[in-house]
Amino acid sequence: MTTRRLLLAAAVCAWLPATYAQGCDRDGVQFQVLGSGGPELQGRRAGTSYLLWIDGAARVLIDFGSGAALRFGESGARGADLDVLLFSHLHIDHTSDFPALVKSTWFENRTRVLPIYGPGGNKHMPSTVSMVRELFDPTRGVYRYLGTLLSPIKRDGFRLEPHDVRERPPKIGLPKRDDDDVLAVFSNERVKVTAIHVTHAEIPALAWRIEAAGKSVVVSGDASGDADQLVKLARDADLLVAHNAVPESAVGVEARLHMRPSMIGEIARGAAVKQLVLSHRMLRTLGNEEETLAQIGKHYSGPTTFASDLDCFAPVQALGAAEAGGR
Repeated sequence: MTTRRLLLAAAVCAWLPATYAQGCDRDGVQFQVLGSGGPELQGRRAGTSYLLWIDGAARVLIDFGSGAALRFGESGARGADLDVLLFSHLHIDHTSDFPALVKSTWFENRTRVLPIYGPGGNKHMPSTVSMVRELFDPTRGVYRYLGTLLSPIKRDGFRLEPHDVRERPPKIGLPKRDDDDVLAVFSNERVKVTAIHVTHAEIPALAWRIEAAGKSVVVSGDASGDADQLVKLARDADLLVAHNAVPESAVGVEARLHMRPSMIGEIARGAAVKQLVLSHRMLRTLGNEEETLAQIGKHYSGPTTFASDLDCFAPVQALGAAEAGGR
């Protein structure tokens, strides 16, 4: 082979999407961790972000924190393929690369609306609708030069369509049902999305369940408790992605923001999930994997994996002990 052909072959191999190079299957439902870290840049992980692939196309994006834009490109995903974007909450490490995604998608000539769902606001945080408007409002937005993406008179083509997921009002005089906390959010011919509100100190936050092709994936988001609600949402899920942001010894603000490992184990057992993945791995938990597994293992005996950026998971896939982080 000539030198020119060798160089061309090397260039082609370097371009191939990292998703499939790292084992994601083009067939069926695959869940990919784009960002497995938290807000610290020293963790060498992208901020929280996840993708649900269906038959080789990226269809559902959950969160898009710092560094997620680079991982999105490395995965081979296209913004033009997304059916919906979901935010668990609006902290920087879950949202900061969102404008980069919008701009990239604009260059892909997307031809349909992009629905965006996330929590409502309070005195600490804007609502999802407010955040999107403050970024892209054509008059006062930070990125107002892309204001046509929010134009009320734009009826076709690429447009942002933000929605706040609000709790149901109480039904006066009627007893509360077991499923009242689970909210129907979005559905199309490929996916069904439901959510519950979870406690993340004073920050409005959501946990998500995505169902596609008979498979179910639940993402806890940043939650400090709400075990009963999370068990409802994750019941019999094929895959539960829980955030391992604090050690078992966490107290104070840390414990008001995130679940301890023992609670993660209790929820996984109570919901009878088939596989557990631990993400949102912060510096205070990195290096404590053995202790984390021990605490989870007191309650849950199923396969448990520590996530890294660009890892792919097939729902209901049985993992060996080495892959499962020793469990």
